[in-house]
Amino acid sequence: MKNTFTLCVLFLFTAFTFAQSSSSKATITGTVVDKDAGIPLEYATVTVTDATNATDVEGGITDTSGTFKIEVAPGKYTIKIEYISFQPLILNRTITGDLNLGTVQLEFAASNLDEVTVIAETTTVDIRLDKKIYNIGKDLTTAGGTVSDALNNVPSVTVDVEGGISLRGNENVRILINGKPSAIAGFGNTDVLRQLPADAIERVEVITSPSARYDAEGTAGILNIILRKEKTLGFNGSINTSIGNPDLASISANLNLRTEKYNIFNTTGYRYSSSPGNGFFDTNYLSSADINPTYDRIIEDRDIQRLNRGFNTNLGIEYYLNDKSSVTASVFYRNGNDVDETTNLTQSFRDAAKVLETTRIENQKEKDDSYQFSLNYINKFNDEGHQLTADFQYENSKEIQNTRINEDITLDTENTTPIIGERLLTDEQQKEYLIQADYVLPFAEEWQFEAGYRGSFENEITDYAVNQEQIANTNNFIRNDTLSNVFDYTENVNAVYTQIGSKFGKVSVLAGLRLENTQLKGKIGSSLNEEELQDIFGFPIDTDFDNNYLGLFPTLNVTLEIAERENITLGYNRRINRPRGWFLNPFPDRSSRNNVFQGNPNLQPAFSNAYDIGYLKRWDKVTLTSSIYYQKETASFERVDEIIELQGQGTNTNGNTVIRTIPINLSSNERIGAELGMLYNPAKWLRLNGSFNFFQFNTEGFFNDVDYSAKNTSYFARFSSKVSLPFKIDWQTNANYRGASQNAQSDTDGILSVDLAFSKDVFGDNGTVSMNVSDLFNGRKRNQFTTNDFFTRDSEFQWRQRQINLSFVYRFNQRKNEAKRNQPVNTDDEGDFQG
Repeated sequence: MKNTFTLCVLFLFTAFTFAQSSSSKATITGTVVDKDAGIPLEYATVTVTDATNATDVEGGITDTSGTFKIEVAPGKYTIKIEYISFQPLILNRTITGDLNLGTVQLEFAASNLDEVTVIAETTTVDIRLDKKIYNIGKDLTTAGGTVSDALNNVPSVTVDVEGGISLRGNENVRILINGKPSAIAGFGNTDVLRQLPADAIERVEVITSPSARYDAEGTAGILNIILRKEKTLGFNGSINTSIGNPDLASISANLNLRTEKYNIFNTTGYRYSSSPGNGFFDTNYLSSADINPTYDRIIEDRDIQRLNRGFNTNLGIEYYLNDKSSVTASVFYRNGNDVDETTNLTQSFRDAAKVLETTRIENQKEKDDSYQFSLNYINKFNDEGHQLTADFQYENSKEIQNTRINEDITLDTENTTPIIGERLLTDEQQKEYLIQADYVLPFAEEWQFEAGYRGSFENEITDYAVNQEQIANTNNFIRNDTLSNVFDYTENVNAVYTQIGSKFGKVSVLAGLRLENTQLKGKIGSSLNEEELQDIFGFPIDTDFDNNYLGLFPTLNVTLEIAERENITLGYNRRINRPRGWFLNPFPDRSSRNNVFQGNPNLQPAFSNAYDIGYLKRWDKVTLTSSIYYQKETASFERVDEIIELQGQGTNTNGNTVIRTIPINLSSNERIGAELGMLYNPAKWLRLNGSFNFFQFNTEGFFNDVDYSAKNTSYFARFSSKVSLPFKIDWQTNANYRGASQNAQSDTDGILSVDLAFSKDVFGDNGTVSMNVSDLFNGRKRNQFTTNDFFTRDSEFQWRQRQINLSFVYRFNQRKNEAKRNQPVNTDDEGDFQG
């Protein structure tokens, strides 16, 4: 009640102050649109100049609906309205009172087509109070590539050799599609992003200091991928085809039909690809009082062959109820049919002599079906930003893995017991519901109130069956109830939030508070009780847990406009990192008898407090961004390696000691870093951009009486150049370097990756042929050295080898630059406070 009274007093005081000052001020308003397409132009610049002395009095930019509002004193003014690639409009007006310019139409600068194309093909960055928005330009190096490939070219983002995505070196990043968790992103599994075409992306929002409207998940921040949805009237689109080596064949189409009442959009694609990889592990075991290893040294040499076949389609319709409200419905479907075969040659040594050699072949067939239905409603009560949005989303995913494992002994000097074959069947089903509502209310002058609710309800059931031979090489398989299990995992999150923003002169402030209740439930169905599971796996296991966490997550974002093209941002937020299902399942994977990954059902959520200071400066040809950040995370996740002896029936280890990788909660993790980015267009034929990120992690904590404290100092750098050659040929080079890094047990070498691409426009600029080489020097390999009291391990891993692609895209009823300059009306993401 007290808070309500305070808010009412604040509202009345602001209204009174505004009423007192309005008598000496006049307000200029209007809406800026594309004359040809009728589309609102966001970020159009409006400058008001005193006509008597030619000095700038006031200025601003348009919001997502193309509207602007500027206050000036009465007088004679020149009003200039500008937007990139359009002819500026100049108006002379005498202001005596409020002036509504109505709908202001800007014409496309057809007389300067070459320059327009250059601008449209260049990646640009926009800074908001709580995020950076990278409007993806025409990236030749990702032609025929995937969403994962495109993300690797976004500043602050890195994609490792296994496809894991990190933000500022932190892999605890939340992936959203159109502002919401989605089956398109694979329910948090980034493998799916390697199946979707890169040309489906409109823009990527890098949210390192999320406001209260966003889910608090992800201590590193959020990557919000906005998919393309054209707004141009009529029927238009593009068709993309690619072939490559190693084997690649793909085709996708982006189609759009828009009338005055509805907009139908569709992206459909099929992809066939082969992704060969390899791995090498050389482990030397150290004897101790606790462990007496079976062998002194084990060498594993892995050859990995992957065949991926995937179909995906996204079909939607936006229906305009009136000029201020619309309903959007869309359906996404994905089907995958993959076959992976891993050949693992293992050599075991004792006293420097080879005593055992085996060849293990793991053949895995995987089929998955996912579909998602989304419904969105938006009602704009007026042109001042007063609006209500509501969303419903249902997702269903089913994945079946059928794995055959056979291991033959090719050298044996000690009469080793034959190794039994295995047949594994994994049936995973996942469902998720999402309900969301957001309400935005501008009030008084330069104030905005926002509140909302989001509920996500997710259930994942993994049925894991292990069938083993009783006698090796007999093909007589019997279910092993000791290792077979059913893991039923539920994650329910209910959240409410409120935030308020305002602008005080050149300072914009957005403060919010989010309340989230998280319920994590897990039930392990096994023939073994908790004591028997502890005897096998070596630590206490709760087979039926139900954990609830109630947390407050405050956020604060401040922007100081030093000049029209220069600002400083300050950000603070509290975040949570929830463990995913595969991090909790204690039954180990079976890809190797000597190196296994095992989940930890005792894992608790991690919490972080993050601070960020950013600086942006724009010149005519240069955009400079920079930031310094600090984060402290408690109960942070860390993967550690330890040597154990798996016990019990059917573990199929032949009594070997096993290196287990397990996620644990460490006591704390401090991160500090700085990043610098630059976009530079020195000439119409040359575009350059680069970024550099330096960071240091300091972890502290113990597990099983072992100190895992460590300090890791590393960096990554990215550079890209694009040159326009004669005859409409473009040449692009991207270089990425990820510096060496360390943790409590391992040292990882730096990785250099270079991509090269050429393209040529054909058929009157309606088509583009391009050739690109990904990882030109085949250097995307993770070389790592691990050491502890029980073993040392030297390893090398390569997820995917060098790729060469030839691609062709054909556009119809669509100017080459149109997809980039006609940004869609902001109905898919979650809005922004403009101040």
